[in-house]
Amino acid sequence: MKKDYLIYKLSESVKTTCKIDNELFEKYNVKRGLRNEDGSGVLVGLTQIGNVVGYERTPEGAVKAIPGKLYYRGYDIDDIVHDLIKTKRFGFEEIAYLMLSGKLPDMEELANFKELLNSNMPLEQKTTINIIDLEGQDIMNTLARSVLELYNFDPNPDDISPENLMRQSIQLISKFPTIIAYAYNILRHSTQGLSLHIRHPSENLSIAENFLYMLKRQYTPLEARTLDLVLVLQAEHGGGNNSTFSVRVTSSTGTDTYSSIAAGIGSLKGPLHGGANLQVVDMFNHLKENISDWKNVKEIDKYFERMLNKEAYNKTGLIYGIGHAVYTISDPRAILLKELARDLAKEKGRQDEFAFLELLEERAIQAFYNYKGTKKSVSSNIDFYSGFVYEMIGLPEEIYTPLFAMSRIVGWTAHRIEELNFKSKRIIRPAYRNILDNQKYIPIKDR
Repeated sequence: MKKDYLIYKLSESVKTTCKIDNELFEKYNVKRGLRNEDGSGVLVGLTQIGNVVGYERTPEGAVKAIPGKLYYRGYDIDDIVHDLIKTKRFGFEEIAYLMLSGKLPDMEELANFKELLNSNMPLEQKTTINIIDLEGQDIMNTLARSVLELYNFDPNPDDISPENLMRQSIQLISKFPTIIAYAYNILRHSTQGLSLHIRHPSENLSIAENFLYMLKRQYTPLEARTLDLVLVLQAEHGGGNNSTFSVRVTSSTGTDTYSSIAAGIGSLKGPLHGGANLQVVDMFNHLKENISDWKNVKEIDKYFERMLNKEAYNKTGLIYGIGHAVYTISDPRAILLKELARDLAKEKGRQDEFAFLELLEERAIQAFYNYKGTKKSVSSNIDFYSGFVYEMIGLPEEIYTPLFAMSRIVGWTAHRIEELNFKSKRIIRPAYRNILDNQKYIPIKDR
């Protein structure tokens, strides 16, 4: 009882010790969340890896919203994805090569790179046993701990030379699918009492195909190509997103690759970052049950109004999957993912649900406009459709966010290599202003 009371007493102190008046941020010109007053991000670094474009500056310096664009090493993601769809080929490995090397591979280079990735996918027996020992309730935590465990099996874990960083990056990109698939099967075995399957990856399959094979064995060609394209869409999103910035911050200290990537995983797990896709899925299921007519615009509008007024659903006042820190008019990833979702919905006979989700997207954007009473644009983000796509592929919710990590490990490793190979390296160390007055120390007998 004394312990509980002490914890309560200490936690009550947080109400005063963590209180900082909002006007002080403006007084001291503090960029909260590293954001400028116009919503744009504070420029903290330079990169040649990815570019996220959601606005442009007018001659007067104001921010003007424009349709969103995403570039990988200067290449438009629209061009990349549409070519992959047209040729019906798997592209995640090609994007990994592009991110790590800075250039698109020719056919021979790509074939050799795929062979290298596949040769690194299997886990050593000791690593597999450790993953089994690390079973837990959240696969993101298991993934982070497994990555830290890999440090112990690396013959040269602390070497940050370009060659060693590239070796470690390729191994992590290769092993993430295996670790996640094994971790889920172990979780399913321990929580549901189902059989434990440990399937070894095949040398002749793509990463997307291998993941589906290790996870559930049976899959359709469209499921595999769709998953591959989702991985492509989420592989990179600039150096300023929270998880990539976490990797760059930790990398700037010179720490080992495994510690740095574990930091990125911890960041991505958060519900305001990679974990948002689960909230969209939960909201969609709720709306399917609580909207009686999926085609009734007035009923949908009324329900969204209640949600924004904190009267319905989880009463947070949020509509999940709508809005983004950079994109305003449109998120190019969401547009492309919607195309994939439409095709997959046809194969699965779920066109009615897709049409409902598409209508929800339209009405949610209008609801924000009506509620805010402003001309500021908002759009759906990639999370709005990703959960529905995963569900149609037959993937369990427990791996939705780990799948994000499985894709983003490509961007993380590319940014880590870039951070550690600047000619003039400098540890990332921003400043916080202390607003508390100095206190006179009181001896313990006088307190």
